[in-house]
Amino acid sequence: MTKDVIALTDRMPDAWSVLAGLLAGGPDLHVRSAAEGAVIQLCDAEGRPLVSIEAPLLLHVPGEAQRLLGATGGDGERRWWTEARASTAVPGAEQLAGAFAARLATLLGGTVWPPDAPGADDATHPVDTSQITAVPAPVAAQPAVDVLTDKVAVVLQDRPVIAMSSWLSQALRATLESERALQIVTPRHCRLSLPTGSALTGPPTRWVVQDPDCGYYDGRTGAVLRWQDGAFEAAEDADGQTPVAPAFADVAPTGERQMLLSFRAVHDPDAHLVLGGALEAAWQALIGELPTGWGTAEPANLPWSRRRLTDLAYERAPQPTWTVVVGSADRPALATLRVLRTPEGVEEDVTLAVGFRDGEKPPVSAVADLAAELTARHGLRTLLAQLREARADLTVPPHFERPPVPFGFALGPAEVAEAGTGIAARPPLPAAPVRIGAAARPGYYYPLGDGDPAEGWTDFETLLRHLRGAL
Repeated sequence: MTKDVIALTDRMPDAWSVLAGLLAGGPDLHVRSAAEGAVIQLCDAEGRPLVSIEAPLLLHVPGEAQRLLGATGGDGERRWWTEARASTAVPGAEQLAGAFAARLATLLGGTVWPPDAPGADDATHPVDTSQITAVPAPVAAQPAVDVLTDKVAVVLQDRPVIAMSSWLSQALRATLESERALQIVTPRHCRLSLPTGSALTGPPTRWVVQDPDCGYYDGRTGAVLRWQDGAFEAAEDADGQTPVAPAFADVAPTGERQMLLSFRAVHDPDAHLVLGGALEAAWQALIGELPTGWGTAEPANLPWSRRRLTDLAYERAPQPTWTVVVGSADRPALATLRVLRTPEGVEEDVTLAVGFRDGEKPPVSAVADLAAELTARHGLRTLLAQLREARADLTVPPHFERPPVPFGFALGPAEVAEAGTGIAARPPLPAAPVRIGAAARPGYYYPLGDGDPAEGWTDFETLLRHLRGAL
């Protein structure tokens, strides 16, 4: 599986400490940079990569290491996160990565994840690399890619939570550019972070779970998989049907739930525009506090700042900007925010997820007032609010989860005008819509029940058909 090792250090890895870590393989290995200098690679005499080391990140956000690595991820204090990935094609490379991370932790104070990483138990002696040999890396390969075929790029991972790291996001972009699919292979005990799960949009892009009973299955659908013609594809039984792995259906109710809020806001491209206000309003309404951190990958390493978010989006325009936003450890909350320039203006697409433990009540009634605030102050176009039975920690497990059920939908004034004010104001629903805009240019919030599957989906479908003029 994956051979990732992470050093979580108290002090910043400077050039000398990194050099000392690189010498864990002795003086005969070579060093080169990749990814425009963001990655350092230890290579053999032929220049073939053995270990790739990413630039250190200072985790300003308390709890991010623990969220992604579990109890061994630290105690919530600020740490420097330095990640090394050993080539899975090279026996012994993981020991080299472990020794590198252990040297950093010894010199700078800190810990190594995983604690039992090969090579991490003795940071004083160089690793014997005389027998380590590597194979040439394919031209299209990324540091995170373990197998590359004409159809797919395969990434092998074994972490508590498979996060949308910078390496993984680079691999995803590279596969799209090369017209391949991304397939992530993990053991059954792994889970996906919400951003990673959202990025796996369906076959041939897959989450492939290793299972002792059936071999492999799709972690999102349960379909049994086989490696065929250079990719993991759905297997078929004698009747031509794809069986479902028994492990996928092995589910016990926990009482935990998630509230999911997806909305789109559009702003005039004003020179004084500061982004992130709509997300802040939603966070405050549902959680009672502001976000704590954000970043362009996981772990989110920057303290929350609307100004810095705006500056980044401005620098990247006209290309879109994708970010992940996290909250405090007291209330599991996570959002993805995509900013892009459209003919209508500057658009913010937000998906916010909030986790609730057994016995806790999601603030369903707060969404109507939030929709009104987003309409009045933040250019709301559409909003969909849903509930689902799922893990409160917002991770995605490799077994069946019920789909989310809509309980509220909102249209901003521009969408109401497009649908027709008379049509938007009189939907054939049990509950009357709530006006959330000015009388002259209204928007509407549509209650869709309290999360009951039959009621929520039936009312939502009826509403959409009515707004589209199909009734």
